[in-house]
Amino acid sequence: MNFVECHEEPIHIPGYVQSFGYLIGIDAESHFITFFSENIRDIFAIEDVNILFDKKISDFPESFQSIIESEIYNSLNTFTRRENETYFDKIFIHGTEYHFSVFRNSGRIFLEFEKVIENPNKRISNKYDNFYIIDNAQEIWDQLLNTLSKIVNYDRMMVYKFMTDGSGKVIAEKRSNGIHSYLGLHYPETDIPRQARELYLKKRKRIFSNVYSETVPILSKIQQNIDLTFAASRGMSPIHGQYIKNSGASSSFSVSIIIDDKLWGLVTCQNTEPKHIDLEDRVQAGIFTALASNAYSSFKTKRELKYRLDLNEKSAFLKTEFLKQNSLFDSLVQNRKEIMNIAEADGLAIISDDNIVKTGITPAHAVIQKIVNWAYENTDESIYINRSFLKEYGNDLELDKDSAGIIIYFIDRVKNEMLIWFRREFDEHIDWAGNPEKKVDVFVQNGEEKQIVSPRKSFEVFKENIKGNSKRWSSRNISGVQVVRDVILETSHKQYNTIKQLNDQLKKVNEELDSFSYTISHDLGTPLTVMKLNAQMLLSNFDKSEKEKNKLKSIIEEIDNMAEMMHDVLQLSRAKHSEIELESLQPHQTIEKISENARITFDSPKTEIIIKEAPEVLADKTMLHQVFLNIINNAVKYSSHQEQPTVKIEGQEVGETVVYKISDNGIGIPEEEKHKMFKIFNRMDNAKKFKGNGIGLSIVHRIMKRIGGNVDYKSDKEGTSFILTFKKP
Repeated sequence: MNFVECHEEPIHIPGYVQSFGYLIGIDAESHFITFFSENIRDIFAIEDVNILFDKKISDFPESFQSIIESEIYNSLNTFTRRENETYFDKIFIHGTEYHFSVFRNSGRIFLEFEKVIENPNKRISNKYDNFYIIDNAQEIWDQLLNTLSKIVNYDRMMVYKFMTDGSGKVIAEKRSNGIHSYLGLHYPETDIPRQARELYLKKRKRIFSNVYSETVPILSKIQQNIDLTFAASRGMSPIHGQYIKNSGASSSFSVSIIIDDKLWGLVTCQNTEPKHIDLEDRVQAGIFTALASNAYSSFKTKRELKYRLDLNEKSAFLKTEFLKQNSLFDSLVQNRKEIMNIAEADGLAIISDDNIVKTGITPAHAVIQKIVNWAYENTDESIYINRSFLKEYGNDLELDKDSAGIIIYFIDRVKNEMLIWFRREFDEHIDWAGNPEKKVDVFVQNGEEKQIVSPRKSFEVFKENIKGNSKRWSSRNISGVQVVRDVILETSHKQYNTIKQLNDQLKKVNEELDSFSYTISHDLGTPLTVMKLNAQMLLSNFDKSEKEKNKLKSIIEEIDNMAEMMHDVLQLSRAKHSEIELESLQPHQTIEKISENARITFDSPKTEIIIKEAPEVLADKTMLHQVFLNIINNAVKYSSHQEQPTVKIEGQEVGETVVYKISDNGIGIPEEEKHKMFKIFNRMDNAKKFKGNGIGLSIVHRIMKRIGGNVDYKSDKEGTSFILTFKKP
């Protein structure tokens, strides 16, 4: 008897479609009909469908008139050049309106049909455009579910996040009254096995309208099974169908959450009664999910950038402190608390020859010595990380709960120098949606009995207690350890080639940062363009009320706003790395032009801009324009809500410098937030009602440093004055 693993089930070639869909397949070269779903006889009035084989659609003008007359069909060779790209249209078949979808895959062109279903209850909130101003990951996903509920409105709607091992967890949920909660529950990897996750990455919207309905077989003269990966009506796996039934649902709908080109999670919807969602609504759900995914990615990038900046400050502090000591061992001992905290550990042990110095919560000296001996015998890595050290080696090394997780960094094996970070045992409980243990059933396929993992029959909470682990060491913790390593290497008196290697690594990091900035501005432009085109398609291809058109226009506007933010990030990178050419410049004309444009940009014609003396400065022409552009724009923008908005610009020579003062009577800068003024992506609380992304002042700060100048400011309730100090020509 053969055993079939979940990931081996060929779910992309079921041999049938769901009853809501109608499918015709033609050869991409000859356009001969090669396969079709048996139910096409129902909508095209063909009694003997077998006569279709080896014929063209055009050979049956009476039956397929609406297809033949469609724009897509008449341009098949143009529309289907790219694999797996779907094109949409609407056609009438015998008086009934159908969605008509076409895509090309593996030398075949798929023609797919489903009835148009009006959704009179659909309501789109204007809150979708708040995705990019939310500074909390949980709020992004909650907002997504609230938005999607106005379109699809299932009994239970969840955001399901994949873990690194393929298992998943429900991190957000919206449900109807009387539906019990799955929020916080974990699901084993076998619930959505590997090949299913691969399909979700390819086909990002998936609906099962009625798991109890009869499937429709595919009739074909082709020997091999038809790959239905990209067909919207692809039939579901019998095992998955039983899984949904066991959960108490009759219908499901899912949209993939793609982040960094990887399947991060799913929006998963379930309904107790059968339910079909119109294709147009499914497309809209996909667009909103993509918006939320990009907002989360942006949030994550901002958070990571802030962490990196904080880590750089800690690194600089450690370097300074290390250089105050006469030896590496003294440096480590004097800064042991900072070294422990940088990895968010509970304890730290510093080992040098026979010396062991501890801080925080650590095991006894004798146990630490056993760990040291084990490390030399069992690992060749310079950095070893394990959160299950107690579980795996507790008995052999006589460990206790204070050493459940460890990170070991070998400073110098010859000198017996190393650092060991410790984490205590974490009393871990996982709430599973049902018992995650695999249960095996027997089924017959082609006359042969096979075993396969059976879907769970109960989804009641199953608690699992896990012992011997610490909390997970995150990527941030590992980065902290790497910072300590780099500080040690940089401040220790190593040979020249070690220092050169570090410099090369630093150069590579800077190159990667530049590449990251260009990736933001270039690579992310593609999905933004796709979303914009989809929104424009919805705006032009479907009948819409004025209210719906306004919502779609708002989507397009928000996409343009994100493109502007990416442009600003690129400008920030260029301000640091682009070449400069210092020369004597007269800023007066530049200031006048920027001032006039600012009035138009911020719709503030009543703003009085007073330009006094504007002496020459020593600067780079392009960068000087960027500095005044950001400062003057801010002055006009943040004073535009005043009754009599006023901006004053004046320069004067002060010794060997030229000082420009740009003052406004705007909202001012709160005293408690002044320390964050020039940090990237930082926006004051009182400024969030104005449009912006918090990059402009970071650009100014970086440029002024590069050209040998300085930027400062003074602010109170009456307004703000920015002070730009340039070198005198």
